[in-house]
Amino acid sequence: MTGYGKAMLETTHRKITVEIKSLNSKQADVNTKLPWLFKEKELDIRNMVIRRLERGKIDLTISFDAMDEEQVPVINRNNVRNYMNQLREISGELGINNEQELLAIVMRLPETLRTEKPELSDEEWQKVSGLVDNALTMADIYRLEEGRAMETDLVKSVNRILGYLEDLGAVEGDRLTRIREKLMTSLGDTVGMENIDKNRFEQELIFYLEKLDINEEKVRLRKHCDYFLETMAADGMHGKMLNFISQEMGREINTIGSKANDASMQKLVVMMKDELEKVKELTLNIL
Repeated sequence: MTGYGKAMLETTHRKITVEIKSLNSKQADVNTKLPWLFKEKELDIRNMVIRRLERGKIDLTISFDAMDEEQVPVINRNNVRNYMNQLREISGELGINNEQELLAIVMRLPETLRTEKPELSDEEWQKVSGLVDNALTMADIYRLEEGRAMETDLVKSVNRILGYLEDLGAVEGDRLTRIREKLMTSLGDTVGMENIDKNRFEQELIFYLEKLDINEEKVRLRKHCDYFLETMAADGMHGKMLNFISQEMGREINTIGSKANDASMQKLVVMMKDELEKVKELTLNIL
């Protein structure tokens, strides 16, 4: 599910920002972008994310701005002394006497400056882990809000399918009677009414009309819709279950469509399929 969370904190040394973005995915795919100071805690951070968000394509970024001089380069005194001694010795051998320029030359040489990298203290890690937890809580809240909107859309779509199912009964009417009369007329025009074996015709007609009967499919589709709504209202993570139920709903709708043999009924079947596609797409985003 889609989620977003951001948390910020200022410590004595730095201003820290944690940002989490989550998109739908079947597995937990966590990508982290961490400063060097927090690299040693990467595994702990990833475990925190997976425990809270469980699955999704998740991007977590931690950034910080230094609040003091901890990252100001420091002169490497030993290297500078060694460079100066060597340059004085070479200058003496070559007869060059320009002491003032030697320091400027030395400071442009490698390893004359170094950046101190302090270690992450336990106290600061506790603050950072709390910050990550706050960002995860915000992402969770974002997910819940999106989930409520999705729940509303799912209920509407399933209820529309149930509504179209009721409309099928009204449209169906004397469909089987009309099909029987149409077959009788067509057969009479082909071979003549006097040549029709009425008993055999009625026997074959029963087998044919049984294949066009959709009462069982209507009953199963209604039960699937009710089960979908019950499962969605239950506590826990039912994303996969809802997806499976929607597939069963699709099978019944397809069977009704193949048996309909009526333009008005086919139109309702198409409308049910349209709502079912919305349901399937939404269930992919549910945990």
